Amino acid sequence: MPVSCDALPSIEQCRAVFERVLSEARSAGVPDVELLMGVRVEALTRFANNAIHQNVAEEGRVLSVRTRIGQRTARATSNGFDSDSIRKAVREAIILTRAAADDADSLTLASPQPVQPAARLDQATADATPEHRAASVAEAIRVVEGASQTAAGIYSTEASVEAIFNSAGVAAWHSETMARFSITAMAGDSSGWAKASSTAKADIHPVELARRACEKATLSRAPRELAPGRYTVILEPAATLDLVGQMFGDFSATALHDQRSFLNNRLGTRLFGDNINIHDDVYHPVQAGAPFDGEGVPRRRLKLVEAGVPREVAYSRSSAKRAGVEPTGHGFPLPNEIGEAPSNIVIDGGSTSIDEMVASTERGILVTRFWYIREVDPYEKIMTGMTRDGTFLIENGRLVSGLRNFRFNQGLIELLSNVEAMSPAVRASGEEVMDLVAPAMKVRDFNFSEVTKF
Repeated sequence: MPVSCDALPSIEQCRAVFERVLSEARSAGVPDVELLMGVRVEALTRFANNAIHQNVAEEGRVLSVRTRIGQRTARATSNGFDSDSIRKAVREAIILTRAAADDADSLTLASPQPVQPAARLDQATADATPEHRAASVAEAIRVVEGASQTAAGIYSTEASVEAIFNSAGVAAWHSETMARFSITAMAGDSSGWAKASSTAKADIHPVELARRACEKATLSRAPRELAPGRYTVILEPAATLDLVGQMFGDFSATALHDQRSFLNNRLGTRLFGDNINIHDDVYHPVQAGAPFDGEGVPRRRLKLVEAGVPREVAYSRSSAKRAGVEPTGHGFPLPNEIGEAPSNIVIDGGSTSIDEMVASTERGILVTRFWYIREVDPYEKIMTGMTRDGTFLIENGRLVSGLRNFRFNQGLIELLSNVEAMSPAVRASGEEVMDLVAPAMKVRDFNFSEVTKF
């Protein structure tokens, strides 16, 4: 069956659910209530050993009710939209709220503000069938089989709705589709990988992705072992995402207030190279997500880094009140201890292609992606992890062989101070960090600390 939009509630249907929530709360003497509501219908085709082995579809529902009594607030969640589920969720939220401690920083419910819609529901993606996914996967597998390699990966399509209503008048609703295709091509002693995601499946090209993964696996056969050390690296967009994407939770007013951000005492000072410009923009044409936050506040564009200088951070309503500024629309649903964070990152790119970066490199390393990334030093933002699925030696402006994978130990501040060239930015997809818009980067003095055993 296709991922049907028929299962997605309209704003009118969401409003009707909220009216029942509101009625239940008011009958219990609680006038302040908020509803978060979500529906996601996802279908997934999984393949391995050059054959499809799984095709599944599921529908997930969330009804999350928050009540507020005086300076207390709490939330209860259900996966049902029927009257009994609503009644139970409201009653549980009220019980939890009455049992909660007073919070002197608790705010009244958010007031309604106009939200500019973000049109992200693609009917063709919502209508994608198992047959379509199977045919696309089969074409990709044939590419890999033709090179005597083995393919594994996934092709998924989904449609979703999220909405927020409250008794102060907030009524925000967003619908969206998403398609993802990921493929790993495996040879005897090498592998290659490629992945893409988009709100429209027409932007996903499985055969092209299969060819890219296959070429990486072919070129990286019989990998050499290179001594660890500092090298010029070319990070493909996925590698940029994997690594640089680790730092944006620190662009948070709550993180700054709690003294857990690497930006403490650094906002407004040059921290990165002057070619680094980063913003948060929910309306960027290849971004995804709702244009409002967990309280229904409209998201606004943030200038996170300008010419290497960190400029703005995200504010929830609570952290904005504390700082005496306006909220930016990046707060998480309440109650929470995290506060807020940017969620639609765009790293501005340049005009140099990856091929041009390679051609300009006398000796260096091309990295397809990273994994097992962990933080070593939170304030200097030093990270460790490993390369994976396509690590190549560059000599005299050309890729000459695959390399055994490395472990790295690299500070993000240093990395973003050493960027020599960037490609145009694209929507990049990884495994450990949310997708963002990022370029490939040529970076000098990247620190590989050891060669891995696999």
